[in-house]
Amino acid sequence: MINPSENTNTLISRYKKWHQSLQPEAGVTTIHVDEVASRVAAFYEKIRGIIDWKEEHLLKRRAIERTLKRRLFVEQGNEIAESLVLELIRGGHFPNDRIPESKIEEVQKAINKYIFILDKTTYNKEKSKIQLYSWISAIAACEIEEILSPSIRERALINYMFEVIDKKIKVSEKIKIDEKEKKIQTYIAVQRALFNLDSFAISYHLLKYRYSGWKDIKEADLINVAQNIFSLKNNLEADLNHHLGDKFYQICEKYDTSFLLLGDILSENPTEAKERLSDPELLETLVTAQYNKRLKTLKKRLGRAGFYSTLSIFLTNIVSLLLIEIPFNKVFTGYFFNTLAIVVDILAPTILMFLLVVTIKPPNKENLPRVLMEVMKIVYDKDKKDIYEIKKYKKINAVFEAIVKLFYFLGFLIILGLIAWGLSKVNFPPLSYVIFIIFLSLIAFAGSKIKQRAKELQIIEEKETILHFFIEPFSIPIIQLGKWLTGKWEKYNIIAVFFSALIDMPFTIFIEFIEQWRYYLKEKKEKIH
Repeated sequence: MINPSENTNTLISRYKKWHQSLQPEAGVTTIHVDEVASRVAAFYEKIRGIIDWKEEHLLKRRAIERTLKRRLFVEQGNEIAESLVLELIRGGHFPNDRIPESKIEEVQKAINKYIFILDKTTYNKEKSKIQLYSWISAIAACEIEEILSPSIRERALINYMFEVIDKKIKVSEKIKIDEKEKKIQTYIAVQRALFNLDSFAISYHLLKYRYSGWKDIKEADLINVAQNIFSLKNNLEADLNHHLGDKFYQICEKYDTSFLLLGDILSENPTEAKERLSDPELLETLVTAQYNKRLKTLKKRLGRAGFYSTLSIFLTNIVSLLLIEIPFNKVFTGYFFNTLAIVVDILAPTILMFLLVVTIKPPNKENLPRVLMEVMKIVYDKDKKDIYEIKKYKKINAVFEAIVKLFYFLGFLIILGLIAWGLSKVNFPPLSYVIFIIFLSLIAFAGSKIKQRAKELQIIEEKETILHFFIEPFSIPIIQLGKWLTGKWEKYNIIAVFFSALIDMPFTIFIEFIEQWRYYLKEKKEKIH
């Protein structure tokens, strides 16, 4: 028997706390919504989720953000918490009859805090006001999600990995970075690696890191935040876009497997976790079981992610073709799409995503023993301390650097030229080349993200082949273009905007009418006796 490390014992205690939080409290009144109205709303949310697809862990937060923006616009923030929470439960984002009614007051308090910041902020331009409103709404959505569904388990694992790996990361003396900056970058990288959190969720956690009492912050401090909100926002964005951020992430992404598997073991039985972890042989068995379980479900999760991301772009592609490309080409060029061009326009990006997902390879056999070794290291805090050093890439000669950048640019031009040549062979209208390349690059970036998530169990580095050497100069520029366009896509997804502007609000009113009608009928039935 070997006693787990102090950090591991703390993690076990936090998981026990999470397990206890799942038990319903006696005598607590919970929020209830009508089941019929909830089924209708949940069905709509599934359709909405396809149109504006995000990874599973982001769907709930994005739904909160979207609903919050709409209700703030319509109701001007006056006691909107109850209607907001009810709508979210109806949509299936939170469980019915499980959330205490007292949470509504907490949600309203959080909303009031962010409205206060917006009201007390001085704006130089209308554009800056719109951008801040969007950013604040996303941060507020993170806090609301935390109130309604506290992420005790996830935060415990993030803090545990941070405490362990921060001691292992060493930054080269040639790189100028202070200890505080290093800790922030490690903290950001851990959140990205473990749970793939986005910039808004990480910004919210950094905000709490900077202001320890953020949830109950005093008015005087809140006024100071409002007066310096643009500076604060810029500082958070600078942390998220740090020039060494990718290097910290690569280390955390490589070693997050052991932490994920340990979290799975604790989630399964937190009450007996200490006894189970004290037996190395039993721990090895448990890790192997969880590893195989994750491996079994990994392909399914990745396939689902590929399907929904492709379907989202597929539907938008059809709308773009029918409402923009065909009319535009007909009016300005007199061109009519032929059947082959339509098929290529719609199916080529879809087939690309399919190929990207089906070609994902599971980790090789040598990976599991390495995973077992890493789990043992963190659980028992072995005497031998691993060091993961962050170094700068070697500087190259200015002439070579210019040549390398030229080759990179030429690779981009060559792949664009090949795509254009291929489209010309199916009589594709030249004015639609740009739209086709946009969708292709979006799919390429989405596929690369899914492939990256497929490495969640992989510790042994994948060996580069000669094929990578020839393909990457042409694929990376397209993926980079897709990454840039993805940021724009989130803002200007035309179908999502259409749903938000013309369907969300009337549908919400319709659902609320159904619920009120159902309550009215129930009240009348109660009087029949």
